[in-house]
This record gives sequence, C-alpha cells and structure tokens, in this order.
Amino acid sequence: MKVAVFSARPYDSRSLDEANQQSGAAHGVEFLYYDATLDVHTAALAQGCDAVCVFVNDRLDAPVLQALHGMGVRAVLLRCAGFNNVDLAAAERLGFFVARVPAYSPEAVAEHTLALIMTLNRQTHRAFNRVREGNFMLEGLLGRTLHGKTAGIVGTGKIGLATARILHGMGCTVLGHDPYPSPDFAGLGEFVPLQDLLARSDIVSLHCPLTPQTRHLINDDSLALMKPGAMLVNTSRGGLVDTDAVIRALKSRQLGHLAIDVYEQESALFFQDRSGQIIDDDVFQRLMTFPNVLVTGHQGFFTAEALQEIAETTLGNLGHFAAGTECPNKVIRG
Repeated sequence: MKVAVFSARPYDSRSLDEANQQSGAAHGVEFLYYDATLDVHTAALAQGCDAVCVFVNDRLDAPVLQALHGMGVRAVLLRCAGFNNVDLAAAERLGFFVARVPAYSPEAVAEHTLALIMTLNRQTHRAFNRVREGNFMLEGLLGRTLHGKTAGIVGTGKIGLATARILHGMGCTVLGHDPYPSPDFAGLGEFVPLQDLLARSDIVSLHCPLTPQTRHLINDDSLALMKPGAMLVNTSRGGLVDTDAVIRALKSRQLGHLAIDVYEQESALFFQDRSGQIIDDDVFQRLMTFPNVLVTGHQGFFTAEALQEIAETTLGNLGHFAAGTECPNKVIRG
C-alpha cells in the first residue's frame, strides 16, 4: 500500500518511518514524502497511491478530492485533530475513508499555551535580547503575578482541560465555556456564559474547534466585552479570531496582550522559511509591529511525544482502512 504524505517535514518522515518499523508493517506500507502542500496543482503527486496523509494547511476541497479519486486514491489520513480543511460532503459523495488523530498529547498544546502566557506576561523574550546586548535594565519588563488572576478557557475538551489544570494549579480562578460541558471541569473551575467569561477574565485562552458557529468568535463585539487590558491566547485555530478586529483592539488599548500559535492566513507562512523573502501579508506584518504581541508558528503540538502519538494513530487508521474494519477515528468512511 502506497501513501503520499504531503506537507512532509523531516520530523514527519522520521516519526512515521519509526512507527512503521515498530508496527511490523514496514513491508506492506510505503510512504512517499512530499514537501509540497496538497492542492489542485500538487494532487498529481499522489498518482498510484492508495491514500494521502495530510496536515492542517493541506487543501482537500471538492476539486482536489475529485482529482485524487480519479487517480485511485480512496483514503485521507489526517495527522491532526481538525478537519475543517476537508470538504466532507464531497468526500462522502466520492466514498472516501477519512480519519483523523483526535487527540495527541493534549498536555503539549496546554504547556505551549502556558509558555506563551508566561513569556508575554513576564516579557522574557525581550529580556533575553536585552541581556545578550549587555542591557540589564528592568524598565519596560514589568509583568503581573498570575496567582489570583482569572483565566477563561473557551472550549473544555482535552486540551482545554489540560490548560485549566495548569492554570488552576498556579492559583488562578478558572472559568470555562463550552456548549458541551465536560464533567471533568467541575473540580477545576466554573462554567459561565461566554459573555461573563470575557468580562471577568484577565486571560482568555481559546481551545475550541473551527466551525461555522465559531468562525471569528473573537470579533469587535466580543473584544469590547473583554476586561480592558486582558490577554488573548489562541493555540487552537486561526479562524477563531478576526485579526483585523484584534488589531483595532490592540490600537485602542482595549486588548492588553495577544499570543497566537495559529493565524487565519497561516498556510502561506507557517512551516516555511520565509526569512529571505518579503512577506506581503500586510495584516500579519501590522500585527508583528506591536510589542505586546507574541507569535509562534503552529508549534504547540511539536513535542517528541506528540509526534510519536500522531504517527502511531495515523498508522492505526491506515490499518483499519486496509483491513476494512471499523475505525474509531473516522470522520467519513466510504
């Protein structure tokens, strides 16, 4: 069985090859690695393959799925939890097997969320650069003690719960909002309506999926409800945030700090080296001019443990497809 792996980086090939060897299925599965992002122009790279393995910025709209189907591809293996980049109606119509990795080391993303909060609050990124230049002045690096502050968690799935546990352990009052409340949150904090969470929280951290209902959940109206000077953190999906609205809130000082590991238009930037090129995304470039903004390039998942779990689950999903057995991680099974 041949699998075309798109958006493949060296760490992807290492983790998939290691999992393949350890599974004992190495003689039955051949991975073909492509650095290219999957779209209508690169779909031809999957010619002769049974499945494609894709990541968050690969595009699987109806034209791409139709092209893959015409080449004999019958399975889409998502090595991520989200599937908003897949036209599910087209996939179902064409009979594709679509499976994802619903959860992988939620603590990895939760810990990165805390790293963003701590870095931006205590301004250690700026202190690092100062000290390297021999500047040991503290002026301009004033932070706030997180103990006793209120943290709002929007989305209390596995990652949201892991984040809540960390912040609760640091002495924060934790508020949660989720249309499908998790009972495990009960010992960590209080469920409240979104409006109350925004109004009361010193830190608002997003951990919900991107759906038509949650797209631009953070907009001019919701930002106006937030406590003046609060911090917004997004390690979930870029589309949850209206970036133009955030820029307006930063300029008016309504929003005190912004930390993001995802960006609505990240597919043209993230997972690439653009250091020697002109970045023509004016919105992103404007965002980067603020001293109270911290951006990382979709790094939250990036731990050795998470990569191992992603590879093992992806291979397990492929095994179900090959055997025709029920897959617990299916999104659509043709």
